[in-house]
Amino acid sequence: MSQRMIVSGWVLPLCLASFLAGCGGGGSAGEEFSPSEAQVSSSPDAPISPPPAAPVTSGPEPAELESASKFATQTTFGLSFDDLVVMTEQSPESWLEAQFQTPVSKHLPIALRYGDEYGYETGSAPSPRFYSRFAFFENAMTAGDPLRQRVAYALSQIFVVSGRVDEIGSDPVGLASYYDMLLEHAFGNYEDLLRAVTLHPVMGVYLSHVNNAKSDPAANTFPDENFAREVMQLFSIGLFELEPDGTRRLDSEGQPIPTYDNSDIREFSKVFTGLTFGGDAVGNEPFFGRRRPVLTTPMVMVEEFHEPGEKLLLNGLVVPDGQSGLEDVDSAISNLYRHPNVGPFFGRLLIQRLVKSNPSPEYLARVSLAFEGDGQTPRGDMRAVLRAILLDPEARAEESLETDGKVREPYLRWLQLHRGIGHVSSDGTYPVTGTRVQALTGQHVFMAPSVFNFYLPDYAPPGALADMGLVAPELQIVTDSTVVGWANLVASMLFGDTSADTVAGLATVSLDLAEWESLAADPNQLLDRIDLLFTSGTLSNATREAIASAIAPLGNDLPTRARVALYLALVSPDFVVEL
Repeated sequence: MSQRMIVSGWVLPLCLASFLAGCGGGGSAGEEFSPSEAQVSSSPDAPISPPPAAPVTSGPEPAELESASKFATQTTFGLSFDDLVVMTEQSPESWLEAQFQTPVSKHLPIALRYGDEYGYETGSAPSPRFYSRFAFFENAMTAGDPLRQRVAYALSQIFVVSGRVDEIGSDPVGLASYYDMLLEHAFGNYEDLLRAVTLHPVMGVYLSHVNNAKSDPAANTFPDENFAREVMQLFSIGLFELEPDGTRRLDSEGQPIPTYDNSDIREFSKVFTGLTFGGDAVGNEPFFGRRRPVLTTPMVMVEEFHEPGEKLLLNGLVVPDGQSGLEDVDSAISNLYRHPNVGPFFGRLLIQRLVKSNPSPEYLARVSLAFEGDGQTPRGDMRAVLRAILLDPEARAEESLETDGKVREPYLRWLQLHRGIGHVSSDGTYPVTGTRVQALTGQHVFMAPSVFNFYLPDYAPPGALADMGLVAPELQIVTDSTVVGWANLVASMLFGDTSADTVAGLATVSLDLAEWESLAADPNQLLDRIDLLFTSGTLSNATREAIASAIAPLGNDLPTRARVALYLALVSPDFVVEL
């Protein structure tokens, strides 16, 4: 039984009932939204005009398009039909290699563009705290390196920082800089990625190892252990020793073997001392203890405040006395990078974010092997890992497996909706705040409630999935309120004036429904296109028939027919749970 079958037991009836009762968009999950009388004024008995004869054209077969759509769901923020046709012209292998060579589209220049035009001071309009959000949405919609953008988004949910911390959230460019760091290392090496995460000042603020001073026994103060703990538990090796296939290693008494203990945390915390903010844009030199954050340049080491002496790390590694502070940091990062847990631990997290919630042990073992390197690629090579994840037979399988399924998190749905339906900016910019998607669904990029992200990788909702030993991380934020909130959001976007939250006086970003209204002349063609772009050919007969029945009475009102069909598809479990 798949996640979709379980979720469909309550989501689809709720969404259909909500829509037919007039529930939809608005400012909060509890508000109602109804299409105006003018929008649904067609008589139920009005004749439906026959669709125009389809022109005879050559192109990819439906199965090719569906396979490409599934691949695009795992590797992009969504594609238009035309983009999907282009994708079929390359094999998945060729497409990946082309993406690996595509120059990075960075966020910081976009955030700075807004700052230069509107200012960086508190009280400016638009608020500088939104500049990083503007940059994210603009690149999600327009960047020429969609795979890199999608992988960086996955990494942002592993190496978590959050704008809920005021020093981070109020900074106009810090999060854009952090995301650019993830983009730069998305196709590089895991060791370099972990080092860059460690030294980025946004992470330094979030996990409090910026201005983390050495021990002072006289004052009874000791290094902060926050980052030392999380870099092991969440970013590299996890809590328990793993086999390459992700199963836990057991001791002689059949108990899981911990990867580290409190003494290891204390030793690692000594390593991450002496770091402070780098110099600022106006030429002020760095000094330890600086409280005004500089969030766009890597942290620097102030040796006077770095813990001296040997440090005993994992697997018996002794960091010798006399090294510089940054040499100690490099030793610690290398110690974690070379731990045998990293391949299966990190590999599983990436699989969950890109492909499926429950990879088989065989699938994970293949990804772990790719992480280890094969003589042609070095250990930790991100390109090799991504090839293994995205080209694996389990990811590319044409037939669904029992363990297939991944709940499509609300923020990804929101992005994929814009990309799949099509959108237009009034002036080519994208000043989208995303406050409505955050308020109604509880999710927005870089707004996780804790370092554990929005959901835990091992979350299993009580009931059938837990009984089957399966996990569904994203279901941790699915509640009655967020289900209705998503339905409201979709309705307001389809039946309202604009699709996205833009700042008054700046550009508007609206859904472009012209092609969908044309497709609505033929209900089957409309449903085929919806199925292709949003469910990769897996739209169930039950959902298809429900949508067909709902749009049949709308007669020749093609705009409403298109909107109702899209609405019902986008709130259905067929879209919410990707297979």
